[in-house]
Amino acid sequence: MKIGFDAKRAFLNNSGLGNYSRTLIKSLNEYYPENEYSLFTTKKSGNDFEKNILDSKNIHIHEPQHFLDKKFRSRWRSYGITDILNQNQIDVYHGLSNELPFNIANFKGKKIVTTHDLIFLRYPNLYPYLDRKIYNKKFRNACDIADVIIAISEETKRDIEKYYFIPESKISVVYQSCDEAFYKNYSSEEQKIVATKYNLPPDFLFYVGTIEERKNLLTIAKALKQVKDIPLFVIGKKTSYYDKVKAYLKANKLEHRVILLEKVNTIELAIIYQLAKIFIFPSLFEGFGIPIIEALTSKTPVITSKGACFPEAGGSHSIYIDPNNENELAEKINFLLSSETIREEIANKGFEYSKKFHPSIITKQVMNLYK
Repeated sequence: MKIGFDAKRAFLNNSGLGNYSRTLIKSLNEYYPENEYSLFTTKKSGNDFEKNILDSKNIHIHEPQHFLDKKFRSRWRSYGITDILNQNQIDVYHGLSNELPFNIANFKGKKIVTTHDLIFLRYPNLYPYLDRKIYNKKFRNACDIADVIIAISEETKRDIEKYYFIPESKISVVYQSCDEAFYKNYSSEEQKIVATKYNLPPDFLFYVGTIEERKNLLTIAKALKQVKDIPLFVIGKKTSYYDKVKAYLKANKLEHRVILLEKVNTIELAIIYQLAKIFIFPSLFEGFGIPIIEALTSKTPVITSKGACFPEAGGSHSIYIDPNNENELAEKINFLLSSETIREEIANKGFEYSKKFHPSIITKQVMNLYK
């Protein structure tokens, strides 16, 4: 089978959409090497993902070649890919990040799109007007024209039905996975090297996610006032929202409690998860929440938000709080810190739950859709 992907995010995005794309492509290549995979990207990046797949004879990377396509790369992604799909006799084209080319109706094969969320419709105040209009046009077009829509959670499936009036029969829920690096057990020596490199103390809290309003890092900062003097380590891309968090920390003399880490690779990230006492993810809304899975597979207790998709990702043994209630969050942090036995019980049960998201299982579900 010849399968094509909109792989722009795999090459150029370091957060959720990029992680989803990279994990799925790597897993398909590992578990189903008999297929040919064509990756379409507006440009290469030289990232580790690209370097690791260059030796794969069944993976082909396509990017703009002609002068005008290089000049207008977004247009090439929206209109230029379809002809290449037909020329290469691709069987299935999969838009990994909510989009399909606008002229994909001319493609002779099957069309699949993964829709991650419709947060811009649920929380329009978090997005600029023009961004909302662009997202809505692209996402709606992809859902309308796709043969199959992959929703990454039951919550996202319900939103697709609600906002775009797509019939349930056209939507398949296939959860996200995380890199297999998070399933590995790392030696004490490997852990020591990472702890020394990033100056990690024996006890610390952990947060991973873009530092933006929706991800709600400020609630954790507020909760720290009621928690013993344990630091919070943060990994995530800064936005203007970070200034708001930083101002609060400074005003409350908490600056020394929150430490940002940068340029952390996947192996190091997996080890930091394993070293953390608690992972905290008080997001207001997600399509799914890959960091929750990363924490569960690392046997780290999770505190996350009530409702929406979070119980789908976190299972019955994670702890859920009102993401706007710093008092409740502080209470749960203190509760977990007070008992190593409880932390171990939650971590072990969370790890068992996380096995349902292993790349081999998720990849098989996607491959069945392709077939």
